[in-house]
Amino acid sequence: MRTLAALSLVLVVATACRSAQGGAGGAGSGAAARNATPAEVTPARVALGDSLFNNGGCMRCHGQKGVGAQNGPALNDNTWDQLTTGSFEEIRALIVSGVPKEKIKVTTRPNAMGARGGRMNLNDEQITAVAAYVWTLSHQ
Repeated sequence: MRTLAALSLVLVVATACRSAQGGAGGAGSGAAARNATPAEVTPARVALGDSLFNNGGCMRCHGQKGVGAQNGPALNDNTWDQLTTGSFEEIRALIVSGVPKEKIKVTTRPNAMGARGGRMNLNDEQITAVAAYVWTLSHQ
């Protein structure tokens, strides 16, 4: 009986702390949800995305570790040249669709961003991995 009472107390305290910090159902839960790590952003996906990004075509335009380069914006500073929110979903969608030359907002950048990683022709899991990695660059 004491064990059950102790477990109940722990559950009540944990729920109260979660609500006070803006967890599910608590005040500020909208902000907590916006800042929460998306389920797709796992350590394994981030590692794969890091490898694909930094050893593939992505880093040629966006620089090693996403610091920016002549043809692509920095991805680690929350300025988001081509995005509105920098959400995981938005990052993933942009990788899937690419950015045609006429839609690039910074006109001094000479090349389009190819869909699905351009010549890399990333599959769905690889796109999710690169999006997970890019998301972490500005959400650490």
